Amino acid sequence: MAISSVTHVVLTGGIGSRLWPLSRKTLPKQYLELFDGESLFEKTVARNQNVSNKMIVVGNIENYKMSNLIMSKFNKPFTHIIEAVPRNTAAAIAFAAFASKPEDVLLITPSDHIIDGEDSYPAALQQAIALANQDYLVTFGIKPAKPETGYGYIEFEGENVIAFHEKPNLETAKMYLKNGNYFWNSGLFCFKAGKFLSELEKQEPEVYWASKAVWESNKDGFLDYELSLTIPSISIDYAVMERSKDIKVVPAQFEWSDLGSFESVYDYLVEKDHPIDVNRNIVIGTSMHTTFIGVKNCILIYTADALMVLQKENSQEVKQVYQQLESIASPLL
Repeated sequence: MAISSVTHVVLTGGIGSRLWPLSRKTLPKQYLELFDGESLFEKTVARNQNVSNKMIVVGNIENYKMSNLIMSKFNKPFTHIIEAVPRNTAAAIAFAAFASKPEDVLLITPSDHIIDGEDSYPAALQQAIALANQDYLVTFGIKPAKPETGYGYIEFEGENVIAFHEKPNLETAKMYLKNGNYFWNSGLFCFKAGKFLSELEKQEPEVYWASKAVWESNKDGFLDYELSLTIPSISIDYAVMERSKDIKVVPAQFEWSDLGSFESVYDYLVEKDHPIDVNRNIVIGTSMHTTFIGVKNCILIYTADALMVLQKENSQEVKQVYQQLESIASPLL
């Protein structure tokens, strides 16, 4: 298919609350140069350069300057959509679709995932683009490596989606793994701009019309704050993917992690030969001599104004610390 009609849409509005205190509102995880000296955002742009000829970055008012700085390394024109207030992924993707031609195929990627697979990743993209050109909404499924409770799941048969399932408890996650016809939901999507908008209008007309009004009043890509508050905050999964009849799933043969928790960051860093002691404890953020006694599988995270020690297995609980700090309007966020 002609390469000229594929637009890479990068979603970069997240704050990475499960990676506090490394990830802050002023420096979210996608901008941290923790990963081979590059940020996840930079890796995302580089990884998708060859499949697309156009690019749209959807970010927010707090991080757009950081996005511009990284994009300046690529010397590639792009459209920058700057949200005044986060309204979740259905609206973010709608803005990108309104900024595109109806027949443009949009490849939607978060900016904070790690993907490895030199051949398998482009092959999956080509499969998705071919399905998108047949007017399907395509999601990418990741074969589960363990019973993970932090991801949504896709129940499938071949390329067909039977159902989407919310984040499960541990018992349910184990059952999904045993059944073998469940993928992790990767948060990567591919579809024509016009197809997505027609489905959004059908399933969630309020999101569609409010997003359209906000987009039409944009000033050089900056979106209006007051108008943006009228958009219901709904994810693309709930608004469209879980309700449309025209969904296909491409099984990902590539290595994938959303690095959404310290457990996944730990696994990634250890794989990349990050220093680890005999009891599998690691330190992130300082070269200060650190000794662990009587504990295993612990992570010490060091920043200039906060210190956190956690058991690797309890990394989903970091979000509660973040919420607690949020409730007292802590300057540490």
